[in-house]
Amino acid sequence: MTDTRLKIAVCDDSEVYSGYIASAVMLWARERQRQVQINAFSSAEEFLFRYEEDKDTQILLLDIEMGKMNGVELAKAIRQENKDMQIVFITGYSEYISEGYDVAALHYLMKPINRDKLFEVLDRALEKMKENERYLNLEHSGESVRIAFRDIRYLEVRQNYVTVQAKGAYTVKKPLREIEETLDGRFFRIGRSYIVNLLYIQRITKTDVYLFDGTALPLPRGMHESLNRAVIDLEFRVKS
Repeated sequence: MTDTRLKIAVCDDSEVYSGYIASAVMLWARERQRQVQINAFSSAEEFLFRYEEDKDTQILLLDIEMGKMNGVELAKAIRQENKDMQIVFITGYSEYISEGYDVAALHYLMKPINRDKLFEVLDRALEKMKENERYLNLEHSGESVRIAFRDIRYLEVRQNYVTVQAKGAYTVKKPLREIEETLDGRFFRIGRSYIVNLLYIQRITKTDVYLFDGTALPLPRGMHESLNRAVIDLEFRVKS
């Protein structure tokens, strides 16, 4: 039988906070009519030891200030192979917030933790998980392929063919407009030839868009401001 429970981990070296958070998560789950499995860990090392055996954690509520390995170091270790886990940092110090960008943290919860704010963050984690489950379905080389939206860096059209650049390159004979209609708000069309995943953009100049993998896409004249605004709006939606 498939286990449909939501797997949530709490990693905090304070038993008081760990117990409070676990109780609040259970209350949230009852209100949302969700089945959850909550595992508590008192150190980053303890979580990492368990994670090596079982990588089923979907949401991690992670204290930053812990013993030998702190929460940021643990998050970096997880992100080396897992981009989908929703990591929520818990901290009493605002100076750590900037480090969350390096590990794509969903949110920061400042101590003392507000229960309503925790509920909002857990709701957003679920929405983010749903986004990560979205796929583009294509017929490629006589086969049906599903490409996760999160893996698509950009799409390029040449004549009647569209190439989807993801973990591989998939070229299909199909109008770019038809594919564009199936995509969501993380994608932005730049000119006639390209659609880019905003989450992969590293920097934007007046003439080019640079992705984190080093790819440079030409930016048509007059689109610099609108693309910058799209990136800012997406970041606002992610953080709010």
